[in-house]
Amino acid sequence: MTKDVEVTEAGEFPAKDYHDPPPTPFFDPDELTKWSFYRALIAEFIATLLFLYITVLTVIGYKSQTDPNIEGVDECGGVGILGIAWAFGGMIFILVYCTAGISGGHINPAVTFGLFLARKVSLIRAVLYMVAQCLGAICGVGLVKAFQSSYYNRYGGGANTMAGGYSKGVGLGAEIIGTFVLVYTVFSATDPKRNARDSHVPVLAPLPIGFAVFMVHLATIPITGTGINPARSFGAAWIFWVGPFIGAAIAAFYHQFVLRAAAIKALGSFRSNA
Repeated sequence: MTKDVEVTEAGEFPAKDYHDPPPTPFFDPDELTKWSFYRALIAEFIATLLFLYITVLTVIGYKSQTDPNIEGVDECGGVGILGIAWAFGGMIFILVYCTAGISGGHINPAVTFGLFLARKVSLIRAVLYMVAQCLGAICGVGLVKAFQSSYYNRYGGGANTMAGGYSKGVGLGAEIIGTFVLVYTVFSATDPKRNARDSHVPVLAPLPIGFAVFMVHLATIPITGTGINPARSFGAAWIFWVGPFIGAAIAAFYHQFVLRAAAIKALGSFRSNA
């Protein structure tokens, strides 16, 4: 069934009565007095723990299944790059779906950083989210080491490394672009204007975010192993921290000031109040 849509004389659809929500306060100490805030921190901690546990186990399992130093192992066996990409993308889809209504489902310090720059979260929430995410990552990898200590030590804990033949500049560029794709997708999938116009958008938001992670992994696993999440590479090379944060900042600027024209709207509001 289709809905009747009223069309203006100029042949354009009339704009709905929509106003952008006000930016989140830069510093909001009242959050520290609310249980919902601490519940969100717990959700981010558990989600990142589960994310690292499943994905690192997948990486280590693939390396053990294709290790040429182990007799009788088929080097073409295992889940392959496609399976690793599905593990990362699928877990993000699942965890964002489960936690979006509690914490927003960030599960990534770069995503939190981008949302902070766009004034979607306060400084306190951003910093403590990142702390919770990194602690969750440590605990998730700790579980992997506890259950698979021999494989964990043999394959370097499934940590990201630069592939041979690529410079650090190429690796940094790959991480920046990959994180841009992810954070840009997060902004687009959670845009409040789209949510107001299409009621199904909030329900479907985890799907494009998960697919973005999947596609980026397919493209960049052969280069850097794919970071795009500083918690995933906690304590690893600087490329996997600097790249995602730069990519997140570019995505935040592009969405807020180019696509949504936040600067022009603010200037127009200033002139109307003058």
